[in-house]
Amino acid sequence: MVEGKINKIHGWAAMKPGIKVEPWSYTPRPIGENDVEIKIEYSGICGSDLHTIKQEWSGTTYPAIVGHEIIGKILTKGAKVTEFNEGDLVGVGAQVFACHRSDCKPCNNNLDPHCPRGVFTYNSKYPDGEQAQGGYAEAVRVDSKYAFHIPSSIDPLYAAPLMCAGTTVFAPMLRKGVKKGDRVGIVGIGGLGHLAIQYAHALGAEVVAFSHSPNKRQECLDLGASKFVLTSDKKDVDAHRHTLDFLFITSNSNSNQYNEFISWMDFEGIVVLLALPEGHMTFSPFEFVLNEV
Repeated sequence: MVEGKINKIHGWAAMKPGIKVEPWSYTPRPIGENDVEIKIEYSGICGSDLHTIKQEWSGTTYPAIVGHEIIGKILTKGAKVTEFNEGDLVGVGAQVFACHRSDCKPCNNNLDPHCPRGVFTYNSKYPDGEQAQGGYAEAVRVDSKYAFHIPSSIDPLYAAPLMCAGTTVFAPMLRKGVKKGDRVGIVGIGGLGHLAIQYAHALGAEVVAFSHSPNKRQECLDLGASKFVLTSDKKDVDAHRHTLDFLFITSNSNSNQYNEFISWMDFEGIVVLLALPEGHMTFSPFEFVLNEV
């Protein structure tokens, strides 16, 4: 077994529900033959981190070191790791392990995030019961399948948010087939929304940004939006009903807003929910059926 270089990891952990974190250390798992040990240089702050430490999604195990937008350099690698060398700059997102067994349906269909034995970067347990801890720390150990080379053309400082926020918006755009000429709406111009506008624009779509804040108009246009719709302006909103091919919802909107969102869709449009607001969503099935959304 390969010996790690950092055998006591120091980080910042939430000890109870709230937004306070404090210094805390833990002994990491032994480095397996497929694992890598990473010295962390940057860690983004994701909305999921705050939901978790505040226990808004319930089920948080404390102490909890969060952070799943990790950029750092390989310190140590397991005996079977061939795709990385010590010193390589890598990124880690929201997952650090899956079983990849031959009898695992999700893993064998390139859906390993749904692996029943999968492990998220934090607030998740390995099959042996060991708790995973995240990126608000000096180092982390993960399965090498969940470390990704960061190109030299990307400043590491800006790469961190791509590991969660970037993946969250870009992956469904690719899966759903967003292409040149599509009319793509983005709701919620925050961490996810800023990136969603840029990705959709880069894919050649006509991007419509929806926000309740007039102060975000110019920023959205600068990022690549073709149009900005102020959601408090009824006339502006009405002009954009039944006009979208895709709508990516990235905000923790009130549960009663979804009927409004659906009304913006053209027939057979696709709504992609990327935010995880508390509670339950409420909407009329008639909006879905009548618009064939």
